[in-house]
Amino acid sequence: MEIESTLYDADLAQTLANRERLSANPNLMHWYGELYKEMFRQEPDIATNTVLEIGSGTSPLKRFLPNVITSDVLKLDYLDFVFDCHEIAGLPDIADHSVDVITMTNVLHHLKDPLAFLRGATRKLTKGGRVYVTEPYLSWLSYPMYKLLHHEPVDLSIRRPVLDTVQGPLSTSNQAMPHMIFFQRPDWLAELTDCYSLEKTRISYFTSLSYMVTGGISKKFPVPGWAYKPYFTLDRAIGAALPKVFASFFTARLTSKEEV
Repeated sequence: MEIESTLYDADLAQTLANRERLSANPNLMHWYGELYKEMFRQEPDIATNTVLEIGSGTSPLKRFLPNVITSDVLKLDYLDFVFDCHEIAGLPDIADHSVDVITMTNVLHHLKDPLAFLRGATRKLTKGGRVYVTEPYLSWLSYPMYKLLHHEPVDLSIRRPVLDTVQGPLSTSNQAMPHMIFFQRPDWLAELTDCYSLEKTRISYFTSLSYMVTGGISKKFPVPGWAYKPYFTLDRAIGAALPKVFASFFTARLTSKEEV
């Protein structure tokens, strides 16, 4: 995947700045910690499994799950591996069929070809290995916010789940792609039939406005923790109960086929 060098450098600097902002935002860290608990609640052995994270640049997962293997396309000295995840199938540093879980948070919508990555990822997964993908969910509430208030584009008119041009790992995206793959275009998801047991796919929904209330990565709102945490609990319940109306994020769990 070709990336414009100027924007690559800008995205590298932005990732480092975002990582510092995240660490200084306790409400956002709480949001991420609860997200990871929700994601892996059906993985009782997650602390001892071989877990590979894609797009670890800003992600705080390592702080919650020390055994995770971190990776990104950006050259950051705190990562275990630096590589383009589209080329994961041919990556010699990770043995084939050695990874129990692959996880990624708000990364799939930045990939040039998400389906190509998901197909290639099965080369590294064990029999029945899982892929966890957390991405924006376009509910009645969240869609106008993502469309009008967020800097990343939301393009539901695409004919294929690909980015036509990639200028930088963070600079290029389409927040609509994951939502379309998992909710609107079953024919796209069906292209993974030979790699995953799609009947085992599980979808869960996560929070409504509690991510936005933290200020996200770019800002930090002065909401005290004693007020944020009970609000978060209510917000998560609302998003799970009425996802089509209120949810802002979803997690899809894909299970690789037993025959590898």
